[in-house]
Amino acid sequence: MNREKKGIILAILAAIVSGISIPANKFFIVNLDPSVFTAVRSVIIGIGFLAISAYPAVKEHKPFSKAPWKYLIAIAVIGGAAAFWLYFTGLQLTTAGRAAVLYHTLLSGFTVILAFVFLREKISRKMVYAIIAMLVGTLILYISQVPQSQLWANPNLGDLMIISASILWSIEYVISRKVMKMGETNFVVSFARMFFGGLILFGIVILSGDLGALFVLTIQQWINILISTVLLFADVLFTYWSIRYINVSKVATLLLLAPIISLVGGALLLGEPTPLLQLVGSAIMLASAYFVIGVRSESQKKT
Repeated sequence: MNREKKGIILAILAAIVSGISIPANKFFIVNLDPSVFTAVRSVIIGIGFLAISAYPAVKEHKPFSKAPWKYLIAIAVIGGAAAFWLYFTGLQLTTAGRAAVLYHTLLSGFTVILAFVFLREKISRKMVYAIIAMLVGTLILYISQVPQSQLWANPNLGDLMIISASILWSIEYVISRKVMKMGETNFVVSFARMFFGGLILFGIVILSGDLGALFVLTIQQWINILISTVLLFADVLFTYWSIRYINVSKVATLLLLAPIISLVGGALLLGEPTPLLQLVGSAIMLASAYFVIGVRSESQKKT
């Protein structure tokens, strides 16, 4: 199997896991502090990726020696801490379906543009069509408003926080791709993102005086955190593994498959509304993902 096919399969697996994770996390986080929830998961996952990085087969690539630490720290601050906090705080306020659509659509669009500018990744005509389709789908989503509910108390503010997180994650994806092009492994990048990001989030928890919330978690809440941790580990593993093989712009676009799964999951598990316009927007985004499956990952030709 060539690199292109490996990358596509891994990106699709990441989309499936992410699509399942968003409505599940929406259910889990309702009565939890977002910072505590995210910090615990991140540190556990970071330790897991550190263990993988120490595996003999991985150690042959001499992890932590290919890229300057400033890039790894930037990945942790931008993607592992700030974006996660914004995303899960926003997820508390809006529906899982809207969060999934906004997150993956805008993440894809911004990543394609940033990868074109900073990584010199080639954008084909099909990719341009896909970006246009994303923008149309996002506009349709905004038109389809949903009434407030106990589970989505402030959709507008939640949407804004999801959008902000998507922008930060697109920046982090581009930095991660740059680090991997330097020769660093995806396992090291994932470790830096999750472990150091988790430590930063724990610092926020301590400074805000919310550390006590960690010690009053119920058994069921710990089980929920554990399930969410497993899902996030798989999501990060597949996503950053795919970035190792194909253009980050293509990975981000293939992840547009996830919102479809999240919309269905949100409707079935949480009783979230599914306006017709929202379904139309989702169909458009699914079509845009189909456009890029056959697009080969290439860099711009040097002049």
